[in-house]
Amino acid sequence: MTALLVFVVLVLAYGLVSRLLGRRAITGPIVFVAAGLLVSPEALDIVSINVEEEAVRLLAELTLAIVLFTDAGRIDFAAVRQSPQIPVRLLAIAMPLTIGVGVAVGAMLLADLEFWEAAIVAAVLAPTDAALGQAVVSNTAVPARVRQGLNVESGLNDGLSVPFLFIFIALAGIEGNTGSTGFWVRFILEQVGLGVLVGLTVGLGGAWLLKQALQNNTVGATFQQLTAIALALISLLGADELGGNGFIAAFVAGIAAGKVCEPLSERLLEFSEEEGQLLTLGTFFIFGVAFAAPRIDEITWEIAVYAVLSLTLVRMVPVALSMLGLGLTHATKLFIGWFGPRGLASIVLALIVLEEEGVVGREEAFTVVVITVLFSVFAHGLTARPLARAFGRHCERANMPDAPEMEEVMPIPTRFRGEEEEDRMMA
Repeated sequence: MTALLVFVVLVLAYGLVSRLLGRRAITGPIVFVAAGLLVSPEALDIVSINVEEEAVRLLAELTLAIVLFTDAGRIDFAAVRQSPQIPVRLLAIAMPLTIGVGVAVGAMLLADLEFWEAAIVAAVLAPTDAALGQAVVSNTAVPARVRQGLNVESGLNDGLSVPFLFIFIALAGIEGNTGSTGFWVRFILEQVGLGVLVGLTVGLGGAWLLKQALQNNTVGATFQQLTAIALALISLLGADELGGNGFIAAFVAGIAAGKVCEPLSERLLEFSEEEGQLLTLGTFFIFGVAFAAPRIDEITWEIAVYAVLSLTLVRMVPVALSMLGLGLTHATKLFIGWFGPRGLASIVLALIVLEEEGVVGREEAFTVVVITVLFSVFAHGLTARPLARAFGRHCERANMPDAPEMEEVMPIPTRFRGEEEEDRMMA
């Protein structure tokens, strides 16, 4: 109960000054991770949370499932089709390349990890987190095409990284034996096939039922939102019960539901603005207390170097390669490459790896991910707002109205409203 009390007091205190801190580049994840570090047993010893507690994993998994569902459900694919080059290349080219480069760097630096364990780390660190870069995707000073590319990437790459992760976990667990053809057929059918099937069934069926209820005016406004979130949890838990991958199911269900029921996308956006953000900040608080604080003493120069490279060259080089031929400036490529923060998805996926007894190096893999996310929370959080403004001024001074960066695009709502939008709404 002490942990819960400290958390809700922190929510109150942060809420009272959140806009003031935001204007000074102090983000919610920074505050809650820093508070977690401060009250942990390694510091003031006020709060103690066991990372192996079932409730911790359950909260993290439910949070990720809701984020996967809401992010996938709110993406307007018609808008993406209007200007698909940046998000499609980030997802189809940059992300697999990032995993590949991450595996190579991990195999060279992390001597205590086997090859497939290094691959697990790379897959866990592939997804980007919109919560850490909200000052970028919601800042109107940044060209809309760039913001939309990063917005769509962060909404979809966490779901797309899940199959890579579970394939690598399976490879690490069979100790160098690549397994029989039957094993991989069964694995794909169970993990991916059942996940997709459950996701489609729940997403399409549930969204159709909600649409009918909306048309018949039989569902209240509050339960429109709760019903949408229930679909995310049904897909997660249903797929797990059947032996499929619940995260793939939640992701697919979100895509399917968003296509069938347009009002559902609005409800998902409302949820992610309020309750979803509370769950996310709770996960970052637990991350600070139970994940990061106990592992700061375990940082080696190899882990530190890997973390820095993971946030820089491991992402920036693949992003630059994926953008070839689009005519974007070097500044734009660097900006997109830098803003690939690692956060919620990486935390939860790392927690899943920690539970995999077949992965011998799971403890060190978990430590590498935790330290990388810790670096990202502060590095990306502190630089998001000032670099977004600086990049916006650069685009204005460059006077490049016909440049590819400045192309008009159909707007896609961001998960978090920016300071400028909030100011307009309150005016």
